[in-house]
Amino acid sequence: MKPEKRWTLKPADEETVNRLYEALNIQPAICRILALRGIKDYEGAKLFFRPELSHLHNPFLMKGMQKAVERISEAIEWHERIMVYGDYDVDGTTSVALLYSFLKKNYTGELSYYIPHRYREGYGISKQGIDFAHGNGYTLLITLDCGIKSVEMITYAQSLGIDVIVCDHHLPDAHIPPAYSILNPKQSDCKYPYKELSGCGIGFKLASALAIHWKLPMESVYVYLDLVATSIAADIVPIDGENRILAYYGIKRINESPCLAISTLKELGGVTKALSISDLVFVIGPRVNAAGRMDDARKAVEFFIETDPEKIPTLASALHSDNDDRKEVDKSTTDEALAIMQEDENMRQRKSTVLFRKHWHKGVVGIVASRLIDHYYRPTILLTSANGKATGSARSVSGFNIYEAIHECRDLLDNYGGHFYAAGITLKEDRVDEFITRFEQIVAATITADQQIPEIEIDAEIPLSLVKPSLNNILKQFEPFGPANMRPVFISRQLYDYQGMSNIVKEQHLRIVAHQKNGSVIEGIGFGLGDKYELVRNGPFDMVYNLEDNEYNGNIKLQVKVIDVRNSETRKQVQ
Repeated sequence: MKPEKRWTLKPADEETVNRLYEALNIQPAICRILALRGIKDYEGAKLFFRPELSHLHNPFLMKGMQKAVERISEAIEWHERIMVYGDYDVDGTTSVALLYSFLKKNYTGELSYYIPHRYREGYGISKQGIDFAHGNGYTLLITLDCGIKSVEMITYAQSLGIDVIVCDHHLPDAHIPPAYSILNPKQSDCKYPYKELSGCGIGFKLASALAIHWKLPMESVYVYLDLVATSIAADIVPIDGENRILAYYGIKRINESPCLAISTLKELGGVTKALSISDLVFVIGPRVNAAGRMDDARKAVEFFIETDPEKIPTLASALHSDNDDRKEVDKSTTDEALAIMQEDENMRQRKSTVLFRKHWHKGVVGIVASRLIDHYYRPTILLTSANGKATGSARSVSGFNIYEAIHECRDLLDNYGGHFYAAGITLKEDRVDEFITRFEQIVAATITADQQIPEIEIDAEIPLSLVKPSLNNILKQFEPFGPANMRPVFISRQLYDYQGMSNIVKEQHLRIVAHQKNGSVIEGIGFGLGDKYELVRNGPFDMVYNLEDNEYNGNIKLQVKVIDVRNSETRKQVQ
């Protein structure tokens, strides 16, 4: 049987829960979930359940916005050459597609876009990109989803007479680049009310400010909300505050009038129902990301900006093919990495995982690091060889700051960057062994016992009698789900197998038909939980789950998606 996970019932402020119950007159469990999402009163709940585009903040509240708008307007007036420059991931390519398409509709002069090659140029503003801009007479460079750390390259661009406007959402260092204007709400002196926009979200705010300045209808910007929602989903930014509004209306546009690119990818992905944030993460995002991982991310931008229905299938097919290649390389690398772990008892006993193989594809090492964490729950780094150096990606577990652990090894590294849960590093190949030893020492000394056990955070405890379509209909109004607003997780205790109907499906999945002594019965499926069958059959058991609709042959039935089960503890019985 798999090791037990930690179950944590999130603490909610009971005074807030009671206040919401009095104001809304809905189930206390729903009020509890709202309180956990920072909603304190009726007005807060109204804004949450009924987001409005009119509640978006004025883009000119962002530091540097007025200056950026005036510089772009000046460039258009004087027919300067403008280049939109972005990162090679989903957030970067959607950002470039949004701003390029918006400017193209409002500028007849020379306008182009540039995406650095992941392997030849790397992340951020490259010298090759600046030299290309200079050599072709571009005098204004607008960066999206990158640039806030590119002090040296922006200084270089400035020396060549190129003005740079930075649109970035990554955390600035103490020393910021000498750009003409910087749009980043995370600057310490930026008073913009919402700090967690995606890179594409900041591009959207710039386009909104330009629309206001040029007296264009806001629909000229809202038409790109499908791209913004795609970036929010793929970049895993919090879906609260302004991001919730953007994601809500972006999903609405995707399902009612999407751009040609997204509707084509939806069809290629075989999705026939309405798209959700989850579909953007698992269907749309990987196909867009695959271009940069396996080949050239310019293909993704070209795809997003294409409006000819006859050309779009060929472009979509190229992305689809890249994604198929990515999946194949992903699987073979994961299988090899797991085999390495399984064959080395000493490695399995460590508190961290660092693996290095020269032949691994740089485009998948981050994905594979995440997959290894599913099997060996601990901070993980996968390295491969590029340009004569070891380079790769790091992924962490809940609560452990992998960036700080890497920072402690900085004297061994040529380059590193990232944040709490993910990072990238580059070092000389002859220092890899020393790095593995040092990193393990640091992790072993700082990681806590709890951080070594996967955690399931639970929103509310409810009896099965509350699991009804009426409850699920309210939960659907919590969408779109994502970080800061995850799909609610419930726990019900003291359950029993109903009339021996629970069983194992396809040798590894657990179909549960559960009941409580009050007579309530619910059906559910627990993927990969087949090893818990005996526990369920012998009962009583506690169950952690989400609610979901199961659609089959046109019929919709409420069921639970089981996350975990364990033996009941008498002291935790539901009265």
